[in-house]
Amino acid sequence: MNPMLLPLVAAQGLWLRATIKPAPEAGGATNGTVPGVSGAPLHLAVVGDSTAAGCGATHHTEGFAAALAQRLAADTGRPVAWETVGRFGATARRIRHQLVPRLGDDLDLVVLLAGANDVMAGRSPAQWRDDLTAILTDLTGRARQVVVAGNPPFTKFPALPATLARYLSERADTLDQVSRRICAQNPDRTAFISSPAGQPPPEFFGSDRFHPSALGYRLWAEDLAARLTR
Repeated sequence: MNPMLLPLVAAQGLWLRATIKPAPEAGGATNGTVPGVSGAPLHLAVVGDSTAAGCGATHHTEGFAAALAQRLAADTGRPVAWETVGRFGATARRIRHQLVPRLGDDLDLVVLLAGANDVMAGRSPAQWRDDLTAILTDLTGRARQVVVAGNPPFTKFPALPATLARYLSERADTLDQVSRRICAQNPDRTAFISSPAGQPPPEFFGSDRFHPSALGYRLWAEDLAARLTR
C-alpha cells in the first residue's frame, strides 16, 4: 500500500474502534451431536477467535462448528460429535496458550479459525509463523486431520472503510501465504483452505456488519466442507 495512505488507515481504524459494536458471542452449549445414518461418530472440533465463539449467531447451533457438522454428517452418513472453543479478540498467541489446551484428544478433524485479530493487531508474519507452527504441532497430536481456514475477505466487510479494508486485506494475504507454506510441510495431516471466493450475499453478515450471521456461518462451513472433500 502507498505509505501516503497510512495516516488515513490509522484514522479509519480509530473511527472503527469508536463506532463498531461487535456482536456478542453465541449462547447455549458449545458442543452437540448431529445424527447420522450409521457408523461411529466423527469427532470434530473448532478452535479460534470470535468466529469460533459464534459472534453474529444467536446460538452455537447456528455457528460454524454446528453448520460444518451438519454438512459432514450429510456427506459421510456418520454421526458427527462437535465442539467449539473460541474467544472474542483472540490472536494466535492466545489460542495457542489458552484455547487449544482445552480441546480433547482422539479427534478426527480440527478446524482452526484464526488470523483476523493478528492482522488487525499488526502482528508480524514471523510471530504468526511461530504461533501457528506451535498450534499445529499440538493439534496434530490430538487429531487425524487439521484444517487452517484462511483469513476473512476484509474488502467484502460492509463495516470497513475501503482504504482500511484494502490495508487489512494485504496484511491478511501475507499471513495466508505463511499458512500455506506451513501446511504444505505436512500435507497428509494439515491443509490450508482459503475463505470463500466471490461476493457474499448481504445476509452473509450479522448485525454488526463484521461477523457472519447464521446464514454466513452455514455458507462458509459448506464451502470449506466441499473443498475439504475434494
